[in-house]
Amino acid sequence: MSRNPRVGVLAIQGDVREHINHLNASGATAVPVRSLDQLTDLQGLVIPGGESTTMSILAKKNNLFPKLRELSKVIPMYGSCAGLIMLANTITDGRSDQETVGGLDIVAARNAFGRQVDSFEIDLEMPELGQPIFRGIFIRAPLVVTVNESVEILARIPKETFGDDQDRIVAVRQGNLIATSFHPEIVPDLRIHQYFLEMVRAA
Repeated sequence: MSRNPRVGVLAIQGDVREHINHLNASGATAVPVRSLDQLTDLQGLVIPGGESTTMSILAKKNNLFPKLRELSKVIPMYGSCAGLIMLANTITDGRSDQETVGGLDIVAARNAFGRQVDSFEIDLEMPELGQPIFRGIFIRAPLVVTVNESVEILARIPKETFGDDQDRIVAVRQGNLIATSFHPEIVPDLRIHQYFLEMVRAA
């Protein structure tokens, strides 16, 4: 495989340009993907943050779900914020007709951290990335409510932060799929995109 793998960013809605910039800066050849015919010749795919209901409606309208589900089994995918919802097998509070790509054996809750005005930043310990700690930005963020034993937890918010009974899971990996509740594409730190590209090159 080329050391500059071709990685698509699903460009039907959300933070497309920011992910493309981070991927290119990390050594990929990143391209926007808007239609079925553009879901070819990709070594990886990013599903960006945005509005998961709108993203699901547009993906269904453009008949993207069958191909996205097929690709999720053969190439690495990364979902940030709404992308996490799109990769979750189960969501707790979506519309009755809301579809997902699936593949991550998790239960996710939409907008679990509140509305836009409840956005916040926090430092996250992510051992897979090493030091320094990663600055996570949460905007109408989803939460990973439960995970199957096959899912690796990459980051948590300690329960003491919000006075919870348990830690909040905000980043996960299962095989070639990873997802974060937060938005790494809007901070200058490239390590999550670099980590994803390592997965792409190894696949």
